[in-house]
Amino acid sequence: MEQNLEETKRKILSLLKIRGPSLPVHISREVGLDMLFSSAILSELASEKLVRISKMKVGGSPLYFLEGQEQQLEKFSDYLPGKEKEAFLLLKQKKLLQDKKQEPAIRVALRNLKDFAFPLIINTSNRQELFWRFHTITEKEVREKLQKTETRRIEKPLLTLKAKPKLRKEKSDFVKLVINKIQTENIEILEEKEVKKREYQAIIRINSDIGKLLFLLIAKDKKRITENDLTLAIQKAQTLKMPALFLTPGELNKKALSYLEQYSGLIKFKRTE
Repeated sequence: MEQNLEETKRKILSLLKIRGPSLPVHISREVGLDMLFSSAILSELASEKLVRISKMKVGGSPLYFLEGQEQQLEKFSDYLPGKEKEAFLLLKQKKLLQDKKQEPAIRVALRNLKDFAFPLIINTSNRQELFWRFHTITEKEVREKLQKTETRRIEKPLLTLKAKPKLRKEKSDFVKLVINKIQTENIEILEEKEVKKREYQAIIRINSDIGKLLFLLIAKDKKRITENDLTLAIQKAQTLKMPALFLTPGELNKKALSYLEQYSGLIKFKRTE
């Protein structure tokens, strides 16, 4: 089992080396593996820092690539939304942009171009100013460029604020039921993401024929499950680069059943009863 998983990982890494940045559906097709399992294996490779994941989306899915292939992401820039593509082309041309001199829509777009635009705080005339550098230009090149315009020195990149730790609270009967069910099926809970009275989310690890795979568990205490419930579950799981496991005591309506069949590679469905 473990040997099969490692062999599949080697095939995926070899494929990415040849193809460059690729979508999960293409990788799944090339290695001859179910979309659900290939997505989970890609998540494993990403967690092992063997594969990188783009922030940009192509058809709602990120691109997987190897370190050193960042510049190849540019060939997918046509998939960027309108203002983001405009900001991309402007930054690619200028290499360095001062944030406050851009129109509001471009300033917002630059913040969303996480694959191509990198923030820098720079001291100019005893004031700190936010600049954006294109991903192909190094900080050394930025320094040389700014020296020509009498900019003094570059500070460290902007830091991302960490979220406040969640307070522990007593779990509802529904959440206790969900936890008990998955534990009886030998599923590991790695991290609780959200705990509410009628909803529970956690990163879990499931044993499969090809090894242990990561899923985002989303459990909801509802009588009727809609297409929208499943869509939101997939979107949340995709932000973590893993498939979803949806658990509920309720029934799927007709649209949800059809949706589940269409996206079976991204989500699994189980009843709590």
